[in-house]
Amino acid sequence: MDIQVIGVRNLPLIQRGDDLPALICEQIAFEDGDILTVASSVYSKAKGFTRELASIVPGADAVRIAAKTKEDPRFVQAVLDSSAEILLEYPFILSEVPSGHVGVRAGVDHSNVEDGRIIILPPDPMRAAAEVRDAIRRITGKDVRVIITDTCGRAFRRGQTGIAIGWAGMTAIDDYRGDTDLFGHVLEITEEAVVDEIAAFANFVMGESHQGVPAVVFRNCRAWKGHDQVYFTPKEDIIRAALKENKKD
Repeated sequence: MDIQVIGVRNLPLIQRGDDLPALICEQIAFEDGDILTVASSVYSKAKGFTRELASIVPGADAVRIAAKTKEDPRFVQAVLDSSAEILLEYPFILSEVPSGHVGVRAGVDHSNVEDGRIIILPPDPMRAAAEVRDAIRRITGKDVRVIITDTCGRAFRRGQTGIAIGWAGMTAIDDYRGDTDLFGHVLEITEEAVVDEIAAFANFVMGESHQGVPAVVFRNCRAWKGHDQVYFTPKEDIIRAALKENKKD
């Protein structure tokens, strides 16, 4: 494959109520099969998934945790409000959000947004990806695959990378189990998280500071078959089990 990677530039600063898919379509001529990656932050801003810190009243748990993490208790309260389960409180809050994604501070962010305001992850990122995909099909008539991305740290490694939190038009996993390698060996455990690989490269193009590229298009990516079970079940997740055991101690 010769894959073309196109950063979507010249988008305005996104505000609540903006038609994000239409704005993207003004800057790029889509082709069938393209994969559009969109930063969750700009989708959330367009949909109004933001909060004013001044309007948040921290509860006792937020005050207690903030004393340990040295963060604004109002910010910590926003993290708690966005979380389905807290896995770790210190040295940072690690939590699961209702969609199943596990991340630091529930993905709540105060970068690339006006002072005094924070951005919340889309509450249903799979639906968000499907919505963007449907809108692009309606505007352009093209069949485009869509990934909603976020930035996340990784266990055992320093640095952040892009990951997929929602996707539409493709499966998350390319499942090679039952296939054979170059030497005819049957693959038994190989499941490639393709949406995360694409999201990571998209994040490299988007940048983490002032680059102003909130969407990236990948052209000429092959299709694949697999499944969407990208999150471990509680029984499979040994890291979650270890964190819970540590909390007991």
